[in-house]
Amino acid sequence: MMKQRNWLLLAVMLAAMLVFAACGGGASNAPAGNEAATEAPTEAAAPAEEEAPAAEEAATEAPADGSADAAATEAPAEEAAADASSGASGDAVELRMTWYDDGAEGAVMRDLLDRFEADNPDITVIMDTVPYATGILETLPIQLAAGEGPDMVRVTDLGGLSPFFLDLTPYLEDPAYWEENFGPFLTWLRQAGDESSIPGFMTQLTVTGPYVNKTLFDQAGIELPAGDATWEEWAEVTRQVAEATGTPFAMAMDRTGHRFAGPAISEGAKYFDAEGNPALDDEGFRKMAQLLIDWHADGTMIPDVWMGAGGSYAAGNEQFINAQIVMYMSGSWQIGQFNEKIGDAFDWVAVPNPCGPAACTGMPGGAALVGIADTEHPEEVARVMAYLAQPDVLGEFYGRSLFIPGHLGLAESGVEFVTDSPLTADALTVFAAEVPKLNEVAYELQGYRFNRAIFNATSDRLTQVLVGELTLDEAMTRIQEDVDKAIAEAQ
Repeated sequence: MMKQRNWLLLAVMLAAMLVFAACGGGASNAPAGNEAATEAPTEAAAPAEEEAPAAEEAATEAPADGSADAAATEAPAEEAAADASSGASGDAVELRMTWYDDGAEGAVMRDLLDRFEADNPDITVIMDTVPYATGILETLPIQLAAGEGPDMVRVTDLGGLSPFFLDLTPYLEDPAYWEENFGPFLTWLRQAGDESSIPGFMTQLTVTGPYVNKTLFDQAGIELPAGDATWEEWAEVTRQVAEATGTPFAMAMDRTGHRFAGPAISEGAKYFDAEGNPALDDEGFRKMAQLLIDWHADGTMIPDVWMGAGGSYAAGNEQFINAQIVMYMSGSWQIGQFNEKIGDAFDWVAVPNPCGPAACTGMPGGAALVGIADTEHPEEVARVMAYLAQPDVLGEFYGRSLFIPGHLGLAESGVEFVTDSPLTADALTVFAAEVPKLNEVAYELQGYRFNRAIFNATSDRLTQVLVGELTLDEAMTRIQEDVDKAIAEAQ
């Protein structure tokens, strides 16, 4: 796990970069298409719920003509010749990439892959876009365990799926570039005891936090609470806004233990004992659980998300887009989707994470694109990954997708976000300001190998309380038992 002082340094770098990018006015002028690939600033991926910044020196070492970047994507001479011969004969290697979308980033990735294929006719990449809940959270682990996974995949369970990841190191031209720019996040992708593998890179760094429909606040004549407002204060004021405007519900929170964790840590949840083992039943965890229960019981929270999901991950983004809720607890990855689907239909704004007695924190996180160890074509996978990880290519991906970068160099130099929306720019600035406030427990939990067991047990058992199948006392016992069992079975 990373030391807190290192995270604070990375956090400050990321916050400064995002504030500059959001306020600098360059986003609306960002180039598109092939021009963007050469003109966007050099940056790379970092996590935020998934996020962190990255160093740019490696990007500046490449010759002006870009030959170093090109070399990084090429196989050794004999392999390259063989690949070229194969491509000429029409026998291109076919790679499959399993992908999911938060917004329109899949179209951006496809555009970048089309360019790669044009320059590398011996490789074809097929994107299989699947639903996040069923395709990534549920089906993918089964496929990987059965040895039937894709060649590459976009994942969020970084530590839990790490045994299936391909180490790209033997096939990369410049592993030092990856260590320098992705190093803090590579630790999230490695198995316990592994300090050297390079499985992939972060497609985005994320921070959890709430959005509000400010237009509804304006219509109700109610001011937004101050930045240090508590969760209870936000619940009260959003109820007032909902009642004044006839909005069906005041609040929603994605049905996942990850989204629940930030508020729980703010209320004092520690998640681990002194030895670093999961210990869920404490006062802070119970406090946030009881608030969640009470808000469903009194109609503050929309029941569809947690109680109507049938045991699966569920988000409240569609309800927020359709102005059915006042406040939505989700994260920075929604910015691109809200920019596209809400536009200026109403004023949607990100607000600081509400406070508890222990903190005012969200959760860091993110998604990574990784190679899968069972692939029959590791060299070709590495060529694709090396191309996508180039500063100009990855910087374009972040800028067009409106994602916080998980590449230290790009975080330092700044990403040119492609938006002319002040709402979008402001949301990026707010989430940037949340990074320095992320609590140490949040970082520890995000980097924990078995955090998926904690998140799943949290959402499953608390849902049973909401529908009347368990008491909170019973749920706390079951959560701890579920986590202990999952860890024992995995070891």
